[in-house]
Amino acid sequence: MALLTVRAAATRLGIGYSTLKQWIYQGKIRTTQTAGGHHRLAEAELERLMARHAPAAAPARPPKRFTGLIVGLSGRNRLRGFVEEVRADGLLGQVRLRIGDQTLTAVITSDALAELKLRRGDDALAIIKSTEVMIAREAEAPETEAPVRHRRAPVRKRRR
Repeated sequence: MALLTVRAAATRLGIGYSTLKQWIYQGKIRTTQTAGGHHRLAEAELERLMARHAPAAAPARPPKRFTGLIVGLSGRNRLRGFVEEVRADGLLGQVRLRIGDQTLTAVITSDALAELKLRRGDDALAIIKSTEVMIAREAEAPETEAPVRHRRAPVRKRRR
């Protein structure tokens, strides 16, 4: 009859060490104590516990088949546009997406590029997920009546 330490028994049962110790102190589990006062669990006690706490057999279901179609995504910053340019070189690829009058450039892996099968003119979606987004505001150019032109003073040569 093999005896296991509390830690080894907890690992076998898939529970925490402290949980198993509490069960021992509550008398839910029979143990043997060593001369030094350490608890040891018999294999038979472990089997009894595993049989008692074994989950009921789940009804057999056919395995799920996935189509690859994404029905939901947590990213909220979605920009729709069309592919203006696609480049691939080695491990990386570059996609330029036209969104209104703006251009967004994304660098992705060549594998992802091949999987997406993006071509020029395709509709695409840029999804931006970032921990930092900066917002800027440009100053408006001052309105002037006539543009001010600065003339440079002529360069004079020194006499030697």
